[in-house]
Amino acid sequence: MKLDLAPRPAQPPERLDIAEMALEDVPDVMRIESLCFPSTWPQNAFYNEIEENKLAHYFVGRLDGRIVAYGGIWVILEDSHITTIAVHPEFRGRKYGEQMFLALLDEAIEHGASWITLEVRESNTVAQNLYRKYGFTVVSSRHGYYSDNRENALVMWAGNVKGQLYLNRLRALRATVPH
Repeated sequence: MKLDLAPRPAQPPERLDIAEMALEDVPDVMRIESLCFPSTWPQNAFYNEIEENKLAHYFVGRLDGRIVAYGGIWVILEDSHITTIAVHPEFRGRKYGEQMFLALLDEAIEHGASWITLEVRESNTVAQNLYRKYGFTVVSSRHGYYSDNRENALVMWAGNVKGQLYLNRLRALRATVPH
């Protein structure tokens, strides 16, 4: 038996094909939602966000035509709020969440947002680390925010996202993510 001592480079993550969420995507999104979250949004919430909420921008990420990630953001003048982001559990750890997160940041900036906020579970350190990497800081907490187990939410915020300093940060970080 031949022993290969030279480590092989890790397979680089693939680039997600990110597109606006369509009504026909909602059943696949709901499947991911049920795998990722103990309490899920009702299906009609996604339909309403897509059809009725003019401030909402929702996206899906596909690999070989299969939806493996999704995310949403509201943009209200200079304010924006990331409402949800999820990656199918089988596809985590491959930077797909980061790709979706970048798409949401780009959407907010493109629509004139100056700052972005979101809530994240106190126990979700993986997501918190991603958000910190992109300049988000904890500004407050919401006690008992999550209805499934009354876990607290950390409110995280990034400001001046249209400023040159933040755009430079985005450009540098984007270089480390498949695009």
